[in-house]
Amino acid sequence: MSKPRLNRLFNARSGRAFDVAVDHGAFHEPSFLTGIEDMAKTVATLVDAGPDAVQLTLGQAPLLQSVPGKNKPGLVLRTDIANVYNDPLEAPLHSIHVPDAIEVAVRLDAVAVCVNLLDLPGEPQVREQCIRSILALRTDAEKYGMPLMIEPLVMQTKPGSGGYGVDGDTAKVVTLVRQARELGADLIKADPTDDIGDYHRVIQAAGDTPVLVRGGGRVDDRTLLERTQAVLEQGARGIVYGRNVIQHRDPAGITAALMAVVHENASVDDALTLIGGAA
Repeated sequence: MSKPRLNRLFNARSGRAFDVAVDHGAFHEPSFLTGIEDMAKTVATLVDAGPDAVQLTLGQAPLLQSVPGKNKPGLVLRTDIANVYNDPLEAPLHSIHVPDAIEVAVRLDAVAVCVNLLDLPGEPQVREQCIRSILALRTDAEKYGMPLMIEPLVMQTKPGSGGYGVDGDTAKVVTLVRQARELGADLIKADPTDDIGDYHRVIQAAGDTPVLVRGGGRVDDRTLLERTQAVLEQGARGIVYGRNVIQHRDPAGITAALMAVVHENASVDDALTLIGGAA
């Protein structure tokens, strides 16, 4: 019974979605706050830019849902908090979900909730914590008809660093995406693969569960748009980008460019004309 809410996430014409993630402040990493220091201003900018959804935490979601009128992005609510992004890392590592997250999401009129499925080398207990969270959230999500977006993240140790970064190895991404499908995801938010031509394998692993592709760290505009076009051509149902939007010098322009690619199949060159200057 999650379909009614998903109908508010996906564009009726294209069948795709663009969700802007601005839930980074929950993860206790200073570098994640760049571009979102003033959350009220950030949310107002995104509402004006008009993506399909904005991903927020329970503490910041009211900034979006207090905006009057029907013509605003849907809310995707972040339901967990982890300390796996810090550099240097803390110990012990953890991933904790909000116990009443689904009821909160219903009260906030969210279109979906998002929860991590983390796979860190040498830290299997973190994935266990994520699986327990997913199973607990799944029970309430089914009860209340709330779509559950699972975010499978394969991580690797950064060379010369104490922290973790994304591992885009195709086999590893496919395996974790398949586990997200097995756990009952209504949506899957997955990283791009290092070889972007492999992305059809990720789509295959997800079956009929829609895949929204994660943005990750900042890249130049052309690379971002070309990658977006490539994953859509292989069957992705949309994108979830954060830093590539909120840290851009023209957030409204890059949003318009990405919306054109996602919903109108615009060429990369045409989309670039919608951005006010290079990133």
